[in-house]
Amino acid sequence: MKRFYKSVDVAEVEAGWSVSLDGKLIKTPAKRPFATPTKALAEAAAAEWDSQDGEIKPAAMPITKSVNTALDRTMPEYDAVADMVAEYGGSDLICYRAEAPAGLITRQTAAWDPLLEWSATHLKARLITTVGVIHMSQPKEGQDALTAAVRRHDPFELTGLYDLVALSGSLIIGLAVAADHMTLEEGWATSRVDHIWQEDQWGVDDEAAAQAAYKAREFVQAARLIELARTA
Repeated sequence: MKRFYKSVDVAEVEAGWSVSLDGKLIKTPAKRPFATPTKALAEAAAAEWDSQDGEIKPAAMPITKSVNTALDRTMPEYDAVADMVAEYGGSDLICYRAEAPAGLITRQTAAWDPLLEWSATHLKARLITTVGVIHMSQPKEGQDALTAAVRRHDPFELTGLYDLVALSGSLIIGLAVAADHMTLEEGWATSRVDHIWQEDQWGVDDEAAAQAAYKAREFVQAARLIELARTA
């Protein structure tokens, strides 16, 4: 679709803030009013619309896409999405440890044990670890605490948290980044301990590196969505 508008503005609406193109408020793909909880989030979406030159490229509009997802999917299906995110806690990346070699075990321990302690003290969810990849059930008390932690996020924050968790493979890492307990860089590196170990041993595979770079950008955008949804 070609750019069909000249001006892009942010407008205050009943449900928060929206974006207007030539004075007309935009809608989501499901035809819902496009409305954000903060002006900062609407301004970020507006900047994406304004940056389109010639042909409109949805791939270059990640914030707009995420707001649409929050409004069209997360908000009307909040319980299902929250449960889906919370389920990651039952098979969290940081709970499954390598049997060998010793160097990898040391890296996992250094990167992941502090997060387990943070989960136990901050989230009240004490998780147990295992060696290998065979599924291990976590204590119900911990799972309930993690579910409660997930549900403390509004639909916009939950949309970002979903991506943080899915991309990292860890609910604890996602919650830690969302809570500013870890920086983006720390969170992403912590999720890639095994991958970085493999690269150190065998070198970098170009295709895998390109895929990792794409996921890293998505990880950044997910965290940015959460930040903007909290910025007045």
